[in-house]
Amino acid sequence: MRIHPAEPTDADAIWTMLEPVVREGEVFALPRDMSRADGLAYWMGADRETFVFKDEHGAILGSYYVRPNQQGGGAHVANCGYLTDPHRRGEGVARAMCQHSLDHARARGYRAMQFNFVISTNERAVRLWESFGFETLARLPGAFGHPKRGFVDALVMFRAL
Repeated sequence: MRIHPAEPTDADAIWTMLEPVVREGEVFALPRDMSRADGLAYWMGADRETFVFKDEHGAILGSYYVRPNQQGGGAHVANCGYLTDPHRRGEGVARAMCQHSLDHARARGYRAMQFNFVISTNERAVRLWESFGFETLARLPGAFGHPKRGFVDALVMFRAL
């Protein structure tokens, strides 16, 4: 896999991955009717660095962004979002993106990484983040309205870099 900063020409492929996830409404706290323009502005916004992972043929397998979790005195803590092509799940794409994001954030001078709102029912993601040393610092009871399971917990996960 190759990784590089996302370019405007990657927008269609990113939206192709992001749209079904947004419409399902199970892992991101985003409006399920979010428009393409709003979705891409969120994922590729000027306040974040967005990356894409490509296979040897140039197909995008996944994307992630990294940004400061807060402004000012909290800007030394990174925050990320990850997106994997649903046809490529289970192939190590998310693991590769997480490792890259940790290395990149450290190189950018971040001292920690925090995930503010990990949906507890996204068990694959929770296990993956834990395997990278993230700890659940808080459980927010019933904080996420899951479209199939009702109100479920959200987690705040953290690790030092």
